[in-house]
Amino acid sequence: MRIALVHDFFTQWGGGERVLRTFSEIWPEAPIYVIAKDQKLVDEFLPGRKVVSSFLQDFPGIPKAFKYYLALMPRAIESFDLSAYDVILSDSSAYAKGAITKPPTKHICYLHTPTRYLTSDREKYLADAPIPLPIIGRPVVGQILKYLTRWDLQASKRPDYLIANSNYIAARTKKYYGRTPDEVIFPPVATSRFRITDKIGDYWLTLGRNEPYKRTDLAIKAANQLGLKLKVVGGGTKITELMAIAGPTIEFVGRVSDDKLADLYSQAIGLIFPPKEDAGMTPLEAMASGRPVIAYGEGGALESVVPGVTGEFFTAQTVESLVTVLKEFNATKYDPAKIRAHAEKFDTKIFQEKIKKIVESQL
Repeated sequence: MRIALVHDFFTQWGGGERVLRTFSEIWPEAPIYVIAKDQKLVDEFLPGRKVVSSFLQDFPGIPKAFKYYLALMPRAIESFDLSAYDVILSDSSAYAKGAITKPPTKHICYLHTPTRYLTSDREKYLADAPIPLPIIGRPVVGQILKYLTRWDLQASKRPDYLIANSNYIAARTKKYYGRTPDEVIFPPVATSRFRITDKIGDYWLTLGRNEPYKRTDLAIKAANQLGLKLKVVGGGTKITELMAIAGPTIEFVGRVSDDKLADLYSQAIGLIFPPKEDAGMTPLEAMASGRPVIAYGEGGALESVVPGVTGEFFTAQTVESLVTVLKEFNATKYDPAKIRAHAEKFDTKIFQEKIKKIVESQL
């Protein structure tokens, strides 16, 4: 079987890239096609893999400035000649689902989300668009988004088989694309990387790309108010702003190695997970370490966190709501073994077996 993997961009390391790496572990010889890549990240996380980028790779400012070329993204993903493959397996939060295949090639897409800045977040994106608005004007940006929205809907029909990464995303896919996914498979967690320990520290943990929608500010403000120790893991564009509001009990750890992250998870009182995520892999990583999770009760977290068993929810995305739960939270009432056993239901090996079966069935 000749198979290729298609991914939006390899310009950062996050949940989508972890799923891509999981696919690449099943098919280590499969080439990977992306619109643009950061070769340093490829060398770090996918060493030795063949990663083919589009013509946009040679444009000024790539890989960091890829958002300036939004109007060219459809052409970039459609430019790949994939006719030599029996199966294309894409994972997409924007453009990869629009890769063009012709019979007999089968296109299977693992959908992280309908493109947010073309659907639910369109107006906010237009207001905050990272495009030189004084040069081209906001009306032009609006026309570009209209064109991309039409293309995005058309692209959503191209995969022969569509997998949603959560029931939440399955519902969004039906709403925005008018298409019901063929299957729902939650993202995987490599439970073997994490472990339970008796050496529990005195700090809470929060982590992820520190962008506005991650709402790391809620965790920081709640910790400030209650005087709790909080370790913030990860980079992102809002780090400087977050540091400015952080009190003396907040520690910014930055990016850490896998081994260091496993230690941080296993020794934390628990994980604070404030965003509304499509699925959310970090709660499962915390649970694989036997630690409970306090999560915002919307989105994919509703499908991974079990109240009273693996953690709790706060019901409003506000500091007050989070503070209320933190005040009442007693981490000792949770059984680390039961928490880890729940996370093991989402293990990478189980995920890979499901994906392999789908690929074989489509052949």
